Amino acid sequence: MTAPSRPLIVLFGSSIVQFSFSNGGWGAILADIYARKADIILRGYVGWNTRRAVQVLDEIFPKDSSVQPSLIIVYFGGNDSIGPYPSGLGPHVPLPEYKENMRRIATHVKNLSEKTRAIFLSCPPLNEERLRKSTSSALSEIVRTNETCRLYSEACIEVCAEMNLKVIDLWTAIQQRDDWDEACFTDGLHFSSEGSKIVVEQILKVIKEADWSPSLYWKSMPTEFAEDSPYDLVAADGISTLNPSDWTFHREIQWD
Repeated sequence: MTAPSRPLIVLFGSSIVQFSFSNGGWGAILADIYARKADIILRGYVGWNTRRAVQVLDEIFPKDSSVQPSLIIVYFGGNDSIGPYPSGLGPHVPLPEYKENMRRIATHVKNLSEKTRAIFLSCPPLNEERLRKSTSSALSEIVRTNETCRLYSEACIEVCAEMNLKVIDLWTAIQQRDDWDEACFTDGLHFSSEGSKIVVEQILKVIKEADWSPSLYWKSMPTEFAEDSPYDLVAADGISTLNPSDWTFHREIQWD
């Protein structure tokens, strides 16, 4: 453990979460934005659906933990939306059950503490043709369509509205970019750096506008060990120092 303790932001979900530190991913961008302000913790599980998620909620988010997350960002739905196999195997979860599982996840998260906040990400669109070309021949045919993504996205949004939770409509947000189907994915499904920038922009917008106390907007949060020091960088005059604690010049995008 390190001290002082920083707020915890947990990313919980399937491969969209697990891969979020790869290829300029949205998790890595958030970790940079929240450097020295909050710790970004990755709890992503490639291939998972909501059935598997509800089985381990108590293990990932124990209710008796002495430290609870300040924010949990949740994504499930893409795998649930995959078409069913005759054998009954595979990740498909029927829409009504998906909604009930999302309610269970949301209820668990909301009850962790009075200060634990949540943002849910709805199912994004996909590039069907590119996904077919990139799918491994070791896998059985995967039936995944934009139409089913839309249905599961709407179901997630519906549950969040019902439970008064913050939700980001990724199915719509990604498609605001004209070339979204080519620019926003590495394989037709998982986000490229361009797609991840849209996700981050949407997350920061929600956090900035949220009426949360304390605020989790990065510019409003204290920077760890930000006091002036004689060991700071020396200014051009040679007799004063410059405190670099909150410098952001290195970022390609100056995030709001």
